[in-house]
Amino acid sequence: MKELLEVIAKKLVDNPEAVSVAELPADKGIVLELRVAQVDMGKVIGKQGKIAKAIRTVVRAAAIHNDKHVSVEIIQQ
Repeated sequence: MKELLEVIAKKLVDNPEAVSVAELPADKGIVLELRVAQVDMGKVIGKQGKIAKAIRTVVRAAAIHNDKHVSVEIIQQ
């Protein structure tokens, strides 16, 4: 899941070298923390959060396919 999120985020931003994903254990699965440069936050979140929601949907769908529960948090660097 981590690699999938990284690939998606790097395609969306202007500074792909600033993208990093941390995988943290959680009570009910895994939390993926996506960090992007401040100037790229709007590109990752999108208008009214539509891109962020789409990213979360894709990652969750891939996780369900692998019998895992994953949540995505977007964090500004």
